[in-house]
Parts: sequence; structure tokens; C-alpha cells
Amino acid sequence: MSLRPLIAICGTTGVGKSKLAIELALALSASEGHKHGYRGARIINADAMQTYIGMDVITNKVTRQEMRGVEHLLMDCKRPGEQYVIGEWVQDAMKTIDETHERNQLPIVVGGTAYWIQHLVFPNRLPSIERPAGDDAVDAPLSPALAERVSCLPPDLLRLWAELPEGNITDPVLAMSLHKLLSLLDPIVAARWHWRDSRKVVRELEVIKENGRPASEIIAEQSRAPITARYRTLFLWIHANPDALNPRLDARVDQMVEQGLLEEIMTLQRIASENTASQDTMSSIYTTGIYQAIGYKEFHHYLSYPEPSEEAFEKAVEDMKQATRKYAKRQVAWFRNKLLPAVKTMNESSVSESGSLVAPTYVLDATDVGDKWMSSVQKPAERITHDFLEGKELPDPFSVCEAARELMAIKYKPTDPAAVLEARRLVTCDMCTVNKDEPFMVENANWGAHVKSRTHRRLVARAERLADENIARRIAERQKKKALEKSLNNGEAAPDNDISH
Repeated sequence: MSLRPLIAICGTTGVGKSKLAIELALALSASEGHKHGYRGARIINADAMQTYIGMDVITNKVTRQEMRGVEHLLMDCKRPGEQYVIGEWVQDAMKTIDETHERNQLPIVVGGTAYWIQHLVFPNRLPSIERPAGDDAVDAPLSPALAERVSCLPPDLLRLWAELPEGNITDPVLAMSLHKLLSLLDPIVAARWHWRDSRKVVRELEVIKENGRPASEIIAEQSRAPITARYRTLFLWIHANPDALNPRLDARVDQMVEQGLLEEIMTLQRIASENTASQDTMSSIYTTGIYQAIGYKEFHHYLSYPEPSEEAFEKAVEDMKQATRKYAKRQVAWFRNKLLPAVKTMNESSVSESGSLVAPTYVLDATDVGDKWMSSVQKPAERITHDFLEGKELPDPFSVCEAARELMAIKYKPTDPAAVLEARRLVTCDMCTVNKDEPFMVENANWGAHVKSRTHRRLVARAERLADENIARRIAERQKKKALEKSLNNGEAAPDNDISH
């Protein structure tokens, strides 16, 4: 059975993904004379923050007017206080894609959360991804090996296993207990997460309960299976040179402030305070749901002042701009280091089996969004999309965009889940650990960079200096003791500050 087609538009924040998606959908609606038979398209949101109702400014949602009548799905489908995890979104997206194909329309997935898109296109790479979400989900019976591990838990961890905590966890003692529990039940996966990342730790424990066995066992099985694809996917990666993109991102933050950003953040603060028992836990809420949106954390303290100053406002604006630029940089890193290796592995497999690419990928240059948008982004995307749907020979990606040669030149990266898990294993740095009950942890892959860091080298130098001082002190004490013994043997009086027995 041939795979059904899908368009996936990726790119950093503020680069024009939604604009292109709408243009493609309209072009398909007017595609008379094309053999592919699709009449129009539906856009499926793959931006984690835009799934939440309202909060249009802080998440930079496309407006109704900008949608130009094109249907947008999985947007405004969750309330700000809710969680929407990847497994739920993938299931919802698959259902929406099925409905779209049944209507003889093309699904266009668009968003900056490439993690979601990657696991939508390439299945069986997450332990809980195929499990149905909702109240009907029932925990699986424990495997004999896992049941034995649970029976050996100490009483306090057994109680924790029986009733896992919900919400934000700020107590470091509880966070360490949860990590210890995961380490006893699934040490391989526990080594992947920092003990402070309690939200991920709790999720891994939930995965164990849902499946009745450690996630590492499922990951090992997935790694033995070849990578597959759910859809025949055309990836369109819109890219802009950072020198051109960063000023646009800065200007967009200023525009968001003018459009009511502060009012939306105050609304989020009210929702957060209603769902939070103590203001002491407010800092941890930045890691969940809509509260991860750039701007909420950066303006939180400014809006908390009884009489906020202009200086505090300017700092909040600059912090938001800096966070946005860093986020764009992280997005590019994900595309190159995570998504492209998976695409490359899948394409190599599909070419060897069928002679055609399952996931053709193109970079479109959006560095100049003025007069060149039409020639550099919109028209090439429309032409490639029509050829992709009609099964025609596609152009060389390097002929479409000069930047593609550099952006798509990637080093080998492991794509199977077990190798990725090992690459991201955390190790404890005893030198940088201040409190043994709260160990300092760093990714194994980054260990070389960590030991070269200024902080680590300073602590090493300090430890060596103290060690040298201790050695010198012990040598001096031994010399002093020998001198004392020699003087006593010669019948000399001991010094006043010495005590002899």
C-alpha cells in the first residue's frame, strides 16, 4: 500500500511558515489542470504553544484575516492550564490527517515544534506514542521482572510509586526521591534525565505504569526495527540568515508589546495563581504548558512590581528578544541534528527498496522577505509541491537554494532510540557537586566541553591547590615529628608548644 502524501513546513520562529502554508493551500484550491486531484488543503498546527485557546499575541498566532479562509486545525484546542503532550498531539494529528485525505484535500503540517513533526512522520520512536490517550487508558499489568523490582522498593519509594505526584514539583527532596525511584525501576532511562527535571522523570514513571515494563526495553525493541514512515512527506524548511532574521525577531517583540502582550501575560498569571497553592512554586510553572511561551517568564517579575519602572520594562523587553533569538538558534540545531539525520536514514532506506525518496527535503531561502519572497520561497514551494503530488522528478535541493548545501551537510548522528538514549546519558561531576544529595549532572556527550569550562577548571585548580597544601602540611608535620623525636633521643628539652607522653 502506497503512503499517503503530507506536506511538513518547518523553520524557526518568525520566518514565515504560516504565510507559506496558507499560500500553498490557496494554490492547491486553484490548481486546475494538475493531475494530482487534490482540491485545497487543511493546515494542521504543529506549534506547541499555539494549541492553547486565546493567548494569540504571545504565541504569534495567525489571525483570522491572515488565514484567508483556509481551515486551521489543532489550534486553540487546549485551555492554558492544561498539558498537551506529544503522544496526544500525534494521535490527534493522525486523525485529522485521515479526515483531510478522506475529503480529497492535502494535509499541511506547519509549526516550529519539529519534535512533534518528527514523531508524527516517523512512528514507533517513543515508548508511549502508540498508546491511546484519555480516560479509557488502563495501566498494563507489570512484567515479572518489573514486579520484582517494585517488590524490592523501600517503603517510602513504594508509596511514591503507588501515587505519583501531579503538577509542579519544587521540593528538591521529592525530586531526588522520584529520580531514585526511576533509577531503581529503569536505570538506563533514569540516566537520561537530570534529577531536577522532575516533570520528565514523572512522565517516564507513568510510561512504565502504562506499559507494565521499563521504557528502556521498549526503546531497545524499537532500535532493532528499521526506521519507517507514516506518510510520504515533503519537508519544506524555510530558513533565514540570522543576520537578517534577528532584527525581524526584535521588531516582532516590539509589535507584540503594542498589540497587548502584557495583558495576555497578566491573564496567564491569574490562571497560574489559581492553579498554584503557593507563590513559592510560581518559578517552576515556567516549564509546563503555555507558561513555556517566550515572554511569560521574561515579563513576570516586571508585572509583579507594585510600581514597575521604565528600566525594568526595557530589561524585560530585551530579555524576551534575547530568548527569542536563542530559541531560533535551538530550532535550527534541532533540524540539523535530529530531524535531518532521521530524514536521511529514511530516504536511504526507501531509495534502496523502491528507488524513490519517501521524505524529499528542500530549504527555501527567506532571508529577504520583500520582493524575493515570491521567487525564493512561494513559487519554488508551489512548483515542488505539484511535482511531488504528481510523482514527477523533483529538482536537486541544492539547485533551489544555495544555503541548502551548508545547512544539509550534516555529520553522522545516531537515529535509533537506544543510541540517542546513550548519547544523552547524564553523568555526575563529583568536582562540581556541592551537595552530594543534589549532584551536578551533565550529558555524557558534553563531558569533554564541560571539563574544559571555566567553572570546572577553577574548581579543579582549587582542589589541586588544597591537595598540595594538605600534602605540604603533612610533610611539615612529619618533619616536625622527626625533629622532635631526634631532640628527645639526644636528651634535649621539647619545645614549649609540643606535648610529650
